[in-house]
Amino acid sequence: MLHQVLPKPVAAASLPAISARAVLKTFAGKHEVKALEAVDLEIRPHEFVSILGPSGCGKSTLLRIVAGLTPYEGGEVLVNQRPVNGPSPEIGVVFQSSNMLPWLTVGQNIALGAKLRKIPAAQAAPKIAALIAMLGLKGFENNHPHQLSGGMRQRAAIGQILALDPQILLMDEPFGALDALTRDKLNVELLRIWQEQRQTVLLVTHSISEAVFLSDRVLVMSGRPGKVVREVTIDLPRPRRPETIKQHPRYAEYMAELSQLMGVY
Repeated sequence: MLHQVLPKPVAAASLPAISARAVLKTFAGKHEVKALEAVDLEIRPHEFVSILGPSGCGKSTLLRIVAGLTPYEGGEVLVNQRPVNGPSPEIGVVFQSSNMLPWLTVGQNIALGAKLRKIPAAQAAPKIAALIAMLGLKGFENNHPHQLSGGMRQRAAIGQILALDPQILLMDEPFGALDALTRDKLNVELLRIWQEQRQTVLLVTHSISEAVFLSDRVLVMSGRPGKVVREVTIDLPRPRRPETIKQHPRYAEYMAELSQLMGVY
């Protein structure tokens, strides 16, 4: 039996947390590459949105533009109604490879951002301890990254970002290098974290099942130059568990629709 449906987190009239209008990105060089052309999107506050698209379509480039890490030539990108001109403390980014420093322990890595922002250790300590427990890393605080499994390293990498209290979480294939079983387990963990913290999340993924399981909406991008060509609203009840949601009749419909859009069949 499906769990009770959570209430909608925001009103439909809320201003978007992320918006892009006619975004253009071209990489110059011997052979100029037009990565993005006329990209439009809107992400509402507290929404979980995934981006699907073929390899090389500009998904990661778009994410880096929203993060303020990559400049763009045309159009407009706004975060909380302000133009993106560079990295912002409102935004946290999780990449496919963890950015943990090998000479620091798990606890020290998770606390690093707070330390760099000169947040007093006594003030940061309770939050770091709560994050470690929430991420299932209690007992591993004094381990170094090489002593963790791949899945644990990615959980710790997410903890590094959550310790900074970002309003918006951008994730670029964070579980793409993991085996299927570990990836499925971390999808459940990510969903649990989001349901507790309710950041606005924009996730880049190649996995259709991951996008359907996690998302409120899925944006499908075209081949290069990439642009958003379809939006699919995932109207499945929350909170979601794999053993229940994958038996929901609409789950198979969304999988089929997105597989067709992605050219799987």
